[in-house]
Amino acid sequence: MKISLITETFPPEVNGVARTLYHLVSGLKAKGHEIQVFRPRLKDIEPLESPVNIEQFMLHSIPLPGYSGLRMGLPNLNRIYRKWKKNRPDVAYIATEGPLGYAALLAAKKLGIPAVSGFHTNFQQYMAHYNLGALTDSAELYLKDFHNRTLATFVPTEDTRDQLLDIGFKNLKIMGRGVDTHLFNPIKRNSELRKSWGVGPEDPVFLYVGRIASEKNMKLFFDSVNELKKANPKVKGVVVGDGPSRKAYEAENREFVFVGMKNGEDLAAHYASADCFVFPSMTETFGNVVTEALASGLAIIAFNYAAPRLYIKSGHNGFLAPMGDRAAFIEQGKCALAMKEEIQTVKDAARLTAESISWEQVVDNLDHDICNVVQKFERRQQLKRKFISKRLFVPIFSW
Repeated sequence: MKISLITETFPPEVNGVARTLYHLVSGLKAKGHEIQVFRPRLKDIEPLESPVNIEQFMLHSIPLPGYSGLRMGLPNLNRIYRKWKKNRPDVAYIATEGPLGYAALLAAKKLGIPAVSGFHTNFQQYMAHYNLGALTDSAELYLKDFHNRTLATFVPTEDTRDQLLDIGFKNLKIMGRGVDTHLFNPIKRNSELRKSWGVGPEDPVFLYVGRIASEKNMKLFFDSVNELKKANPKVKGVVVGDGPSRKAYEAENREFVFVGMKNGEDLAAHYASADCFVFPSMTETFGNVVTEALASGLAIIAFNYAAPRLYIKSGHNGFLAPMGDRAAFIEQGKCALAMKEEIQTVKDAARLTAESISWEQVVDNLDHDICNVVQKFERRQQLKRKFISKRLFVPIFSW
């Protein structure tokens, strides 16, 4: 098939949605599909070299309000329409719900192109973190209307599916996530890197990887590590990532190591050189960083939802707290710290879990589901054409 992907984010941007889409695009291309990507032009950044023969159309964009580090595409309806009219795709996968995604949805409807969508981010839950709490209901209504206009919406977990069904989303399909176990691997542990953090070979390192923003509940990460320091002063907290709250958090937490954004082998080394991974967020649809941490052989401390609920058995390959229970979350960190020698068994189990999480299977399932959606759409279109032709033919014949 010829598949168009419309997205506000794509590598070289570093975030879970961008990495997920890159794996999907690469996998679908490897299966013989023709892929084109519509995405915002990045200021002062060249697009990442694409997998072979993937077209990228760079569209005008503006900084995301309140988050200048991210850009959103403008509603380039005419350009998308002209591109598709000249080179029609078999299906459009709309990954983000911003102006660019909405324009793509309108163009697909106008040209009769089947469109599916992905629910990658809980934007409606972010509103309160940016002083926009009054718009939460409106955001929810917009997202529901947007996705219900597509033939199917792909969600990462049963948790997310059930939440969206409760508020009126339709045609939901589960598209899981995989992990690159070759890149993220315990063998990438780097003693020199640990020295740069100011820790010794046996000092416990608790790691955070992700966007540094208020919706990620990062205060709980800092509070958890500070509690652990009371039991063991050699505990070190390391933060990988960037975001709108970095300067404020860095100023408030000077004993923590902030290393900025990392990618590729450098990111893999940072994962593998830690011991425990702390995932305090409560607003994720999935949490790709969790599977990357598992693959890197880290003991995970997280709330019991999304990716942690799928893959972590508390006390076996990580530590889970009830959703929203702050005290229990901090207690799980203490359990991890107290295990000492036994923690290696937990880390080994984490790696073993990751080895069963395959991007190939995710892409196979997505390929199958998209093919089914397109086939059903084409059958409906054929029936509609037959119905119209009969209605036109009978009156003429009778006359």
